[in-house]
Amino acid sequence: MIDEIIDNALREDIGEGDHSSLACVPVEGKGTARLLVKDEGIIAGVELADRIFKRFDPSLEVTVFIQDGEWVKPGDIVFELKGSSRSILSTERLVLNFMQRMSGIATQTRELVDLIQGTTCQLLDTRKTTPGIRYMEKWAVRIGGGHNHRFALYDMIMIKDNHIDYAGGIPQAIERVHDYLDANGKNLKIEIEVRDENELDQVLQVGKVDRIMLDNFTPEQIKKVLTRIPKAYETEASGGITKETIRSYAETGVNFISVGALTHSFRSLDMSLKAVFE
Repeated sequence: MIDEIIDNALREDIGEGDHSSLACVPVEGKGTARLLVKDEGIIAGVELADRIFKRFDPSLEVTVFIQDGEWVKPGDIVFELKGSSRSILSTERLVLNFMQRMSGIATQTRELVDLIQGTTCQLLDTRKTTPGIRYMEKWAVRIGGGHNHRFALYDMIMIKDNHIDYAGGIPQAIERVHDYLDANGKNLKIEIEVRDENELDQVLQVGKVDRIMLDNFTPEQIKKVLTRIPKAYETEASGGITKETIRSYAETGVNFISVGALTHSFRSLDMSLKAVFE
């Protein structure tokens, strides 16, 4: 999957050729470049950058000074790249685009992970990702210390509010899920979203799920309902949780907190790939 994303991105950016580099840089030209950090945060995408360079031109040499997951500051040099000047120029923007986004996601993730440090709660991402590069964004969440929720629609059953409404209710939705899994020989974890205590009561009556998502519940409401949810069920808080409120949610005792903003509302880290001459 990673190589498919890289190949598609290279086709998108280079097309029939990097005419700027082909026109003004000699074919035999060799160069050195360094990745220079201009922001503070968690660096992410170093391993990916190496893979992009080698995928495009296996002769490129990468020397890494700072690994994924480390804190960086302005002036830090993450890696040095040596080889064909044309190859360096043709891959520069793709590497920067991925690393700036991934580092922004990793930095925001680490900030929230630190805010719930000391609790038993785990921070999860969501499917609210950029189409086509979800793998990279969820990779960045892991680098930042968070955990991945389901990757896509195919690796877990999640019964959300619209599923419930279209199915005709909670009991119908759960029973149909089990009928489907049995008929197709599939063994997938089942999570169901509840919007209020009434829906929670219905889920607890039917059972047959692995995790209950408490959607848009306040921390006080979660504390109250957790006393009624058997430990056999995993619990997840979701909906409008911010860095100002995340600690209060984590302290309720809920198992997971999912935050869509990890991958849809972040600030990219500024960095550049600069040619150097020694």
